[in-house]
Amino acid sequence: MAAFHEGLGVCSISVTGERFGAGAADVVCGPGRASSPEISIICQTTLWPLLRNGVGGLGGWVVGWSAQLGHCTFPGHYSALVFTSLSDCLVPGISSVQFIDLFNLPNFNRDSPGLHVVMGNEACDLDSMVSALTFAYFLSKTLETGKVTVPVLNIPRSEFPLRTDNAFLLKESSLSQELLVFRDDVDLHGAHQAKQLSLTLVDHNVLPSGDASLEDAVVEVIDHHLLERKPSPMCPVTVEMVGSCATLVVERIAQKAPDVLDQQVAQLLYGTIVLDCVNMAPEAGKVTPKDSQYAVLLESRFPNLPQRGALFQSLQNAKFDVSGLTTEQMLLKDMKAATGADLNLAVSVVYMTLEAFLQRRSLQQELCEFCHKHKYNLLVAMTISFSENNEPFRQLAVYSSSTLYREEMSQALEKAQAPSLALSPMSSPYPDVKAYVQGNTLASRKKVLPIIKDFLKYWEKRTAPCGNLDELGDLEGVCCPGMEEGSQYHSHQCMEDPGLEEDSNVPPTPMNSLVEGCPLDDGLPKISEEAIVEKFSKMASQDDPEDSAAEGL
Repeated sequence: MAAFHEGLGVCSISVTGERFGAGAADVVCGPGRASSPEISIICQTTLWPLLRNGVGGLGGWVVGWSAQLGHCTFPGHYSALVFTSLSDCLVPGISSVQFIDLFNLPNFNRDSPGLHVVMGNEACDLDSMVSALTFAYFLSKTLETGKVTVPVLNIPRSEFPLRTDNAFLLKESSLSQELLVFRDDVDLHGAHQAKQLSLTLVDHNVLPSGDASLEDAVVEVIDHHLLERKPSPMCPVTVEMVGSCATLVVERIAQKAPDVLDQQVAQLLYGTIVLDCVNMAPEAGKVTPKDSQYAVLLESRFPNLPQRGALFQSLQNAKFDVSGLTTEQMLLKDMKAATGADLNLAVSVVYMTLEAFLQRRSLQQELCEFCHKHKYNLLVAMTISFSENNEPFRQLAVYSSSTLYREEMSQALEKAQAPSLALSPMSSPYPDVKAYVQGNTLASRKKVLPIIKDFLKYWEKRTAPCGNLDELGDLEGVCCPGMEEGSQYHSHQCMEDPGLEEDSNVPPTPMNSLVEGCPLDDGLPKISEEAIVEKFSKMASQDDPEDSAAEGL
C-alpha cells in the first residue's frame, strides 16, 4: 500500500524479502540522508512501468514514480511503502535511493517503454540545467509514450559544485541538488544500444563528437545557438536566437500546458532568463523582444517572484564567485569543447579580468597540465566582467604549447568577420599565451564558437594530406606538433614555467630540429607543411619495394 502527501518532508520506504536477507532495509530519501544499496536491486528489476503524472508540482514529480511501486512484483515481497512530504524531490529520489543502476547496463529491461532523457550542453550553465529540468517535467506531464522522462545534467557529478549560480537558484527554489542526475550517473550509450533511449537536446542542437553515436536517438531539439543540425522529418527543431533557451521552454509550456507553470517552475525559468539577458538590459546586447515578453508573462502570473534586479544581482554574484577555485576548476566551471582532425580545443569562460587571470602564479604550467590531463591541444579563455551599468568588458587569451596551433588559432580569431571580434593585442607574461582585449563586447562565446568551428573545418582540410596520425609513429610531432600524449617535449613544456618571475628559458634542443620551438630554428629557413608532406610522400614511395620495382619498369 502506498500513501502520498504533498508538502515538505521526506520519503520513507521499507522493504523486506529473502533476497535482501533476514532483516528489513529502510531508506529515507532527503538531503543529507543515507541510502540503502538494497533498494537498487528492486529498482533494477521492477521499476520500469512507472506512472507519469505526479502531484505537488516539480517538487512532487517523484510521486508519479513512487505510486507505481505498489503494483510491482518484487523478488521477495514488500511489507510497507509509504511516501510523505516529497516537495524536495526533483526526480524520483534517483541518487538518494540509488535508482542510478536502473539506467545502466546490464540492468535494462528490453520489454520496458524505455527512457526519454532531456539533456543540456556540456557547459551545464544555468540555462542548460534549468531548461533540462523544466522541459523534462513538462514532457512528463504531456507525453503519451509511457517512457520514463529524466533530466540529465551533462557534466560529471564532481563538477557541479563549480556551478555556483546553479546551486544558488536550486536552493532558492527549495530543490535539493542531491537528487539531480548527472552524465556519469547513467549509461546513455548502453541505453541506446539496448534501444531504450529517446533524447531531447536543450540549449544545443548538435551532439559533441564523443556522443555522435547517440545521434539517431535524438527526437527533438530546442536551442538558441546557431543552427548546425541537418534537417530531419524525424526530429522537430526549434532554434531561435533569443537570449536564453529558457525563454523557448516557457513559450512551449505556456502554449501547450500552462498548468505546468507553478511558482517553483516559474522561479527557475525566470531567474535563468534574467541572468542570461543581464537583467534585461538592452546595452548588454543579449535580450530580445521574446525574452522580455515571457519574463513579463512570468512576472504577471506569479507576482511573488523575487524582484528582478535583486534576483539578477544575487545570481550574478554567485556566478562570478571564483574565490578558492584552482585554475583547472575555473576552466571547467563554464567550458565547451570542439574537435576537428588532430585538434582538440577547449573554450572556457573565465569570470574575472584577463589581467587578474594572468597574474595567477605558475599559470602557464597549470594551463599546460590542464591541457595534458584533459587531452586538449588548444585552449581559448574568454574572460568577462561587467561595469556598474551592466556593460560587459571582454578579453581573450589563446594558449597552446605548440607555436603552430597557437598562431593559427590566433590569426583566425583576429581575421574573423562574422562577427569581427575587434581584437587588440595586450601584453602577456607567458610565451605560450597570446592575450587580447576584445573590442566587440557583444560577441559572447555563443558567437565565437562558430568562428572556432569554421577554423577547425579549415584545419581539417589543410592537414588532410598528413593521413592517419597513428601510422606516422614517432614522426607525429613533426606533422602535427603537440599531439603526442605525454611526449618528452610536452612534459618539458609543462615543467618550464617562467611566468612572472624570470625570463623564459630556452628549452633543450629536441632530437628532431623540425620540432616547433627548437632553438636551431632561429635564423634558418622555415619549412612549410607542404614541403614536409612532399618529403613524407617521397619517403613512403622509397620504402615501398613494389613501387620501386614498378618505377624501374
